[in-house]
Amino acid sequence: MKKPDSLRRALTEAVAELAQNPDKLHCFIQEGRIFATSATSLSFEYLYTLEIIVTDYSADPNTLIVPILAWLHRHQNEMLSNPELMRDGFCFEADILNHDTVDLAIKLKLSERVGVHQANGEYIVEHYDEPNVDARSIAFL
Repeated sequence: MKKPDSLRRALTEAVAELAQNPDKLHCFIQEGRIFATSATSLSFEYLYTLEIIVTDYSADPNTLIVPILAWLHRHQNEMLSNPELMRDGFCFEADILNHDTVDLAIKLKLSERVGVHQANGEYIVEHYDEPNVDARSIAFL
C-alpha cells in the first residue's frame, strides 16, 4: 500500500509542526479488505481506513485539514466528488489536552487499485496512480 506513506510525506512537508516533530504523526491501517473478482487477471483493490493520529498538536487544526483535502483531491478524488462517500469518508476526533494542545485522530476511507498480470511465468504487480486531476479545479467551501 502506497497511500499511507504518500500522505505522511505530504503532511510532514506541509505542516511545520510535523516537519519539526515527525514523531507526533502516527498512521494505522484499520478495517483492511481486498476486493477481487473472478476475472481472468488477479488484479484487486485495497480498501481500508487510514487512521492518522497527531499527538500534542499546538497549531490550528486547519493546518492539518487543508493539506489532507489537497492530498485527497489528488489521491482519492472520488471521495471529494461524491457526497455519499464524503459523508463518512473523512472523520475526526479530538482529545483536548489543555488550552494549547490536542491529540487529533483523523480517519480516511481509502482505496488503491493494483494490477496483476503474468509475464514469463511470473506475476507482475503494478499500483495504479489515480486519474490526474487539474489542481486549478480545487475549490474549498
